[in-house]
Amino acid sequence: MNVVRVGIIGAGAIARDVHIPGYLKKGNKVEIVAVADVALERAEEVAKTFAIPHAFGSYQEMLKEVELDAVSVCVPNKFHAEATIAALKAGCHVLCEKPPAMTVEEAESMVKAANDSGKFLTYGFHYRFTPEVEIAKTFIDADELGEIYSARVHAIRRRGIPGWGVFTNKELQGGGPLIDIGVHMLDTALYLMGYPEPEVVLGKTHQKIGTKKGVGLLGDWDYENYTVEDMAVGMVTFKNGATLTLESAFAANVEKDETMQVALMGDKGGADIFPLKIFQEKHNTLVDITPVYAPKIDGHQHEISQFVESCLSGKPPLSTPEQGLIIQKIINAIYESAETGKAIEF
Repeated sequence: MNVVRVGIIGAGAIARDVHIPGYLKKGNKVEIVAVADVALERAEEVAKTFAIPHAFGSYQEMLKEVELDAVSVCVPNKFHAEATIAALKAGCHVLCEKPPAMTVEEAESMVKAANDSGKFLTYGFHYRFTPEVEIAKTFIDADELGEIYSARVHAIRRRGIPGWGVFTNKELQGGGPLIDIGVHMLDTALYLMGYPEPEVVLGKTHQKIGTKKGVGLLGDWDYENYTVEDMAVGMVTFKNGATLTLESAFAANVEKDETMQVALMGDKGGADIFPLKIFQEKHNTLVDITPVYAPKIDGHQHEISQFVESCLSGKPPLSTPEQGLIIQKIINAIYESAETGKAIEF
């Protein structure tokens, strides 16, 4: 394969602003063949804007009518699993936007479909591809942090409820900030920790702000039809003895407009990832290590570039279906614990 023939499932903002431009930047290594959306006129508009030859009103029709090597799944969470599985069965590699799915059972089906098809399935965890995470990973691989036994995860906005899309619709998204932005920082932490297996999960969610009219830093949201949590708090213990605490919010009364942060603690050192700073004890003194240079890399673009290179080379992508299943288990366990008031054991 010298050129990856790509199809886009879903013609919304993430497809228009991230996936399609990302593929186009790969030049003659990629040909975007088709785009599909349940709103055919939207697919046709995107196809016209980006000079994509074919537009379809369903991904089923697209997979049947045109020959593709790879697909980006850019639809609401509710439809991730069915679109991904259909594309894998059609012989396509798949880059599915985060989160993997709505349920653990769906994520398991996606793992099976990927294994059965022999095609790559990877997820849109683009923070893995930022320079901060890549540099931190080199420190961790060199044993500079030692055994990472604890992590703190924050994905918190002051008033960052999206005023567009379906982000506040639980039926279509499965949840709010935890499954939308918290999943990014959770994946980042798990990736740097080596993706340990969860053992016990305890969670609590809050809905205190989103159902009322208020100041919106990301536009006015539909507070009358707001069905997701404002905030999710969780704690995870892992089978290797490590622990992780998490806070994720679309709206919280905090100082900063947004905090996206992962903090790691190991027995030889610790790290804050955004921006990157390493904390160690050396030569009988405490030191902080701050990189003075990091390449300016767009995580989204780097992610798509690596997906294309995986399709061309046969080298597996960085994010695997099995890792997606682990993160889905943790997310759903936090929600289940919040609903039942009980810790969830695996």
